Amino acid sequence: MNEKPCTRHTIHEHQNHLGWDNSLSPVLTVAPHETVEFFPVDASGGQLTANSSVADIPRLDFARVNPVVGPVYIDGAEPGDAVKVTLLSFAPSGWGWTANIPGFGLLADQFPEPALHIWKYEPDLSVPAMFGPGGRVPLKPFCGTIGLAPGEAGVHSVIPPRRVGGNMDIRDICAGTELYLPVEVKGALFSVGDTHAAQGDGEVCGTAIESPVSLAAEFELIKGANLPFPRFTTPGPVSRHLDAIGYEVTTGIGPDLMDGARAAVSGMIDLLMKQHHISAIDAYLLCSVCADLRINEIVDQPNRIVSLYFPRIVFE
Repeated sequence: MNEKPCTRHTIHEHQNHLGWDNSLSPVLTVAPHETVEFFPVDASGGQLTANSSVADIPRLDFARVNPVVGPVYIDGAEPGDAVKVTLLSFAPSGWGWTANIPGFGLLADQFPEPALHIWKYEPDLSVPAMFGPGGRVPLKPFCGTIGLAPGEAGVHSVIPPRRVGGNMDIRDICAGTELYLPVEVKGALFSVGDTHAAQGDGEVCGTAIESPVSLAAEFELIKGANLPFPRFTTPGPVSRHLDAIGYEVTTGIGPDLMDGARAAVSGMIDLLMKQHHISAIDAYLLCSVCADLRINEIVDQPNRIVSLYFPRIVFE
């Protein structure tokens, strides 16, 4: 017996909102197994463009940052269920930006001045994105913010991640990934945005390669799943695009994981400056878009180890 072909819908950048709110009216209702193509704007909400300069960073209106398109009402979804989101494809725009925004990021105290790098890349991702003299960053588009409406009434910020998803900034939620999100409200009310062309695990300066990227997703329902938090399944290896010739690794060791993360990133900034004669702020931005923070050890009390893995392929 042949399966019924899935229905395809579209949601565009003007159909957006700036806070999670379960009272929002859905812009679309879909049945399980239907597909939606989303066209979100970048994380600045269109305030930054391919022609922006660093002078635009202090003028950012944070009330317009990190919009998501939606919400999508998923027919049959009830609290206690899970929505399975299969990310079918991503279509990058060919440009993006990475910024140091004063007061934001892991090392905000060390980098108080604004900085901006505008990226231009091939939309088919055939070559890495160029960064200054010799730096080349492999690209892997994904959606930084993806989630459902929370059960608690009112408007909730899109900046922190939540039990129902949101601004998780997990670079492996990319093409082929199957993401399971716990439902807290009838219809689930799915939204997505904050698309990236590339990011390192940790997004240490607070921004990745923020880039307009359209994406297609299919929805299914898992009744009575009762997930405590989101989970996902990847279609294959998650680091092979970066590990061809190894990594430079710096560590931070001590009782506090946040202090360890700061030490590991600071150590890598110093190393990149010495090895490649780049500025501290350029090294910081690069770490945010392609280096990975990892907890290597968390049980040998009182000290833990956090390391930053920087892919050597960027400068080869």
